[in-house]
Amino acid sequence: MVSVQQEKQALRPNDQRVLDLFLGYIKVEKGLARLTLEAYGRDLAQFAEFCATRRRNLLNARREDVREFLGHYLRGTTDVGRSAARKLSALRHFYKFLMIDRHIEHDPTLNIETPRQWKILPKSLAVAEVDAMVAAPQPRNDGAYAQALATRDRTMLAVLYAGGLRVSELTGARMEDLKLDLGYMLVRGKGDKERIVPLGAEAIHALRSYLAEARPALCKNKTSPLLFVARGAKRISRERVWQIAHAAGIGTGRGASPHMLRHSCATHMVERGADLRTVQTILGHADISTTQVYTHVALDRLKNVYAQHHPRAKKK
Repeated sequence: MVSVQQEKQALRPNDQRVLDLFLGYIKVEKGLARLTLEAYGRDLAQFAEFCATRRRNLLNARREDVREFLGHYLRGTTDVGRSAARKLSALRHFYKFLMIDRHIEHDPTLNIETPRQWKILPKSLAVAEVDAMVAAPQPRNDGAYAQALATRDRTMLAVLYAGGLRVSELTGARMEDLKLDLGYMLVRGKGDKERIVPLGAEAIHALRSYLAEARPALCKNKTSPLLFVARGAKRISRERVWQIAHAAGIGTGRGASPHMLRHSCATHMVERGADLRTVQTILGHADISTTQVYTHVALDRLKNVYAQHHPRAKKK
């Protein structure tokens, strides 16, 4: 069996470059499992090879290339619906990423129907697990720099959970976006869309401590417009945030990621009665259907409310 790495090595340099960018993005931003990453990488490498036979590449592929690739690969496949859904999902995620990062102007996967599939429910942590994760980063020694790093890491995790932020939104947040006195921050999401996100008391307290002590120690004599910085006021990479979250979540035993904190924020709000429109606004979902995946967490609460208030809910 040919590995993903072997398939990628056979690609042309430009195709391999954009594929590596995408796989790095979904690993950090989406927190996808290793097997999912490998499947996406394999599907996209196969599509790149298919495009090469038509004298095209991943950046100039057309809609008919996508359709014929799916038809060519699926001939003789017994589980056509599931295979088509997975491959088309990989292509859609890939070209959505390229559109957002302005690598392309047209999405070749538009208007291609997907076989209906059950949505996979997002993984979330319990409130106690989130608390333990946010408190996990501790200084490695008594030095000022180690103390500053630990404070920064705890604050980043607190903000990820408080506002349901994506990793790219966190690393791109600017000082001017923060409105601590008003209790919120301005978040620039996908497609440069802006939204206002409440932070909550605990995240605000963590931010005040970070801004007063940790950030000046990290910047030293340099300046940066970014809210969260590395040593020397440099930008923090999305990969680094993923590493911090993964290390902090080891105690949960569930392979925690930054995206899991985002899911946990939404899940815990819905569990406590938040309406989907509010959650949609906070998360920055363009379509309410994306937010509706969280309705499953409200079922127990719905049953309890029904049992308490419907006149015929209880058996006489």
